[in-house]
Amino acid sequence: MFASTAIGVSHLIQSTQAGGKFGFTMLWAVLLANLFKYPFFEFGSRYANATGRSIIHGYHRLGVGALIAYFLITLVSMVLVTSAVGNVTASFMQNLFGIESDLAPVILIFLVSIGILISGSFKLLDGLIKVIGIVLLVSTLIAFFMVLSKGPQGNVPLFSMDGIDEMSYIAFLIPLMGWMPTAVDLSTWNSLWTVERIKQTGYHPKLKETLFDFNFGYITSALLAICFVTLGAFIMYGTGNTFEEKGAAFAAKVIELYTSTFGNWANIIISASAFSIMFGTCVAVFDGYSRAFSETINVFQNKEGKEDSIKLYRIVLISLSVVSFLIIYIFQSNPKGFLQLVVLATTISFLVAPIIAVFNTLLVQKKYIGETHAPNLFLRVLAYLGVVFLSVFTILYLIYYFDPELIASWIS
Repeated sequence: MFASTAIGVSHLIQSTQAGGKFGFTMLWAVLLANLFKYPFFEFGSRYANATGRSIIHGYHRLGVGALIAYFLITLVSMVLVTSAVGNVTASFMQNLFGIESDLAPVILIFLVSIGILISGSFKLLDGLIKVIGIVLLVSTLIAFFMVLSKGPQGNVPLFSMDGIDEMSYIAFLIPLMGWMPTAVDLSTWNSLWTVERIKQTGYHPKLKETLFDFNFGYITSALLAICFVTLGAFIMYGTGNTFEEKGAAFAAKVIELYTSTFGNWANIIISASAFSIMFGTCVAVFDGYSRAFSETINVFQNKEGKEDSIKLYRIVLISLSVVSFLIIYIFQSNPKGFLQLVVLATTISFLVAPIIAVFNTLLVQKKYIGETHAPNLFLRVLAYLGVVFLSVFTILYLIYYFDPELIASWIS
């Protein structure tokens, strides 16, 4: 589930752009974002395994202020993230089936996603997505090694900043790290899915079993991010080719990264795999946010009833789809709206990340989860460094946003 959520916009869109526009000069940001965000996602799974409850309940244990903060963060991010993911998924659908309408694929994807989640058919879809995900994983790895053997197609060194506008570099940096590998506030989904899995199976796994599942998805996601950066860098950087700003055209350019390596015969396979992965991400995002938001409301009200939870989940799910569609509709009027929506969603995700990072770090202390489940010294230190990392770059971005001339003076 984590991999299905992560391997989407951050990889197909952001990582590919990072390599195509900036070569390997942003590889450090991809690596550090994956490293320093790791503890906060791991803590979500760890807390659920230790307590049998989602980490959202933990926020309430920290105080009502923490729960309110998470509620507000979720309220803002859920509509932006779902809109961005839905828009990207629709773009890959347009490319795959040659659909000219921008909104028709969005409507279809949203209706099918809601139908799957309300009917409880997600288990079947999840199994299918895993198979398709393996196809994309294998093809990406093959393409990665093939482009390495061919060498860079551009005439600019991959680590060179020559010709790169520093302000554009900074402007892209935060959106890239915002969803690399995904937004930190989505760490609550790990705990929700862990708890749900325990309820479904009646088996409470050992901590190492839960963390093995999580680590497998996280490491796979991180490795694929490097592969996508490499594909973009080797095939596009320094060649004069640029990414289109409209959705379907952008999706076609991403698919071209594969077909330029494999040949045109692979177009339909890669196009179908990319769309399927994005569709799985879209369904997972609808499910994750609807679960998280309804769970937050239930915690506020001290409700545990299954029937009430299902009803609220469905209300949130439908409301989220309507609001997200309206946001996509608004951005569709702008030719650059596709990428602007992605940048807005990823930026907001990064700016709120330090808050969730602090909450998650506090909740894995021994007094909350016990000594046997508490993280070791290395993981605690990495979490502290992660909080500093996220906070510093958040402050730098805010300075850039409100006073870009100050940043320009620092660069010069």
